[in-house]
Amino acid sequence: MVKHIAPRNVIRRAFPGIRENEADEMIAVSKICSYPPKSILCHDGAIENTFYIILDGEVEVTKVINDAEIRFLNYLRAGDFFGEMALIHNAPRVANVVTISPTTVLEINKDDFTRLLEHSGSMSLAMVREVSRRLRENDEMAIGDLRLKARELADAYQQLAEQEYARHEFLTTIAHELRTPLTAAGGFLQMVRSGMLKGEQLDQALDTVSRNIKDIVSLVNDILFLQEMDLILPDFQPTDVGAVVKSAVAAQQIRAETTGASLTLAVSSDLPPIPGDPKSLERAVTAVIDNAIKFSPDGGDVRVAVGCDDTHLWIKVQDHGVGIPPEAKPRIFERFFHIDQMGVHLFGGVGLGLSIARQVIELHNGDIEVDSELGKGSTFVIRLKKNSRV
Repeated sequence: MVKHIAPRNVIRRAFPGIRENEADEMIAVSKICSYPPKSILCHDGAIENTFYIILDGEVEVTKVINDAEIRFLNYLRAGDFFGEMALIHNAPRVANVVTISPTTVLEINKDDFTRLLEHSGSMSLAMVREVSRRLRENDEMAIGDLRLKARELADAYQQLAEQEYARHEFLTTIAHELRTPLTAAGGFLQMVRSGMLKGEQLDQALDTVSRNIKDIVSLVNDILFLQEMDLILPDFQPTDVGAVVKSAVAAQQIRAETTGASLTLAVSSDLPPIPGDPKSLERAVTAVIDNAIKFSPDGGDVRVAVGCDDTHLWIKVQDHGVGIPPEAKPRIFERFFHIDQMGVHLFGGVGLGLSIARQVIELHNGDIEVDSELGKGSTFVIRLKKNSRV
């Protein structure tokens, strides 16, 4: 007999209504066994014929979901029992039971248990009452699990539907964004070839063709860049982030002037080089600046600043434009998401810029976040970790 354990008291606590002599009879036909931690007492799916009452220690009950996910169900301690399904019929175990501390159990074989129940009506009633209660609890747990899985499945279907809709919108927008400049360029080229345009009109037509071709090339390059980033990791090298941002700002100056925006830059003088890919970083910063200019349709200041703290370099892009609707803010970095209209303002594009920026920054082990107020503008902050080994 194991020391410091009173099996009779534990049995009566597990099954209220059992008399002392009936508890003693149960002990007489049972085995008392002790197990070290991590011992498997029940195997999910196995057909076994032993019923267990915990006398001391603790076990963990888990179940394998979808052939891979291990889901925790419960902890059982002294006075709890398990394996009751083996007493009812030859059904497989429905969970794994593993000891998580030194554990002592009372083990009862199905045949011996059946003879006990036939011998005592009061024991049968007490056992049936508690086993029935446990089965109800298990049913409620199973129903709860099914409801959870149903919600997860519904969420998954909703996400798939949203992704499919986004892809459809993306392809529709891509077709529009390509067709519009192609049509314009083609039309002007026909007019040039026909000799209809002369002098200043000819120059303006060629400028329009050139601008539209640049728009097409830019869009195609964005799509190809995303594909390349998915397949090929860039080779990092010591990178001057200040120079990268200066180049990005310079590339956007003419566009800012065209829209009436004032684009300014402030770069700290004590920036250390960090591991990075200058080309992709410049594309990411350019995308954020382009976004700030785009959503400042009435002009205003677009301020870019670069600095550092003890652990990070940061790049801040602040505009005083239309801002971001609260419902759109969680999705602005998604690849297929873009905002078409804000108030009286219409916005073109396919929504690739910010998704490119996020993907590039995450590849650099950094993060990008936005703070925005509708009607007052947005502030994007990129943070890149410093590395003293460079």
